[in-house]
Amino acid sequence: MTETTANSDDSGSKEMPLIAHIAELRVVLIRSGCALIICAIPCGYYWKQIFDLVVSRTLELCEPLSVRIIYTAPAESVMLSIKIALICGLMLASPIIFQQAWSFVSPALYKREKLLLLPTAFASTICFLSGIAFSYYTLPFVLKFLTEFATGTLEPFFRVDEYFGFLIKISFSFGLAFQLPVLAFVFSKIGLIDHKFLLRNFRYAIVLIFIVAAVLTPPDVFSQVLLACPLLLLYALSILISFFARKKQ
Repeated sequence: MTETTANSDDSGSKEMPLIAHIAELRVVLIRSGCALIICAIPCGYYWKQIFDLVVSRTLELCEPLSVRIIYTAPAESVMLSIKIALICGLMLASPIIFQQAWSFVSPALYKREKLLLLPTAFASTICFLSGIAFSYYTLPFVLKFLTEFATGTLEPFFRVDEYFGFLIKISFSFGLAFQLPVLAFVFSKIGLIDHKFLLRNFRYAIVLIFIVAAVLTPPDVFSQVLLACPLLLLYALSILISFFARKKQ
């Protein structure tokens, strides 16, 4: 009887009806959307400088091949500026978005677990931006491999929409992949998984990681391995994190 009362007091939350959950989700989406728009405005103003910076970095190893970026539709450059504004705005607003996302699940947590919300949102932001930064420094090698594959046979002319879409897909794949340690920490803290579970399913995780890498990256082995290798290291790191973060009995 005493234990039941303690658990009830420790939860610090009541069951919420479905309408309340939907209303809370609406508030989270509105706040996240407002943060995205506010951060996207200055990024849209400097979209040319941002694009030049990204192109000069990602194609720096392809200079001998004289890669050219072109557009084939009148409104393509306008759409490009909007995409750059939104993507960079999303990166700048990521601390607020992650904080809102984790706060949405807070009613299901105990009081002691709610204390981890801000550190978890901060860790999610750091891992997300670290994944994008990692891709920023590895993309030149991917593009060099892909462009040199047909050297002497085909001329490298990239459509700006496809080129930028390729960069976004790779970058955000790494950004989401780097969330694996954060998820392992949270799930271990609330008792859903532990390090033994991750070790026991390591073989299945390897298969799943390569499937995910194949889905998220372009259809070439080099890009898939480039994403799968960090994912394997992150999974190993997640096992270690889960060991220290496991819920005490």
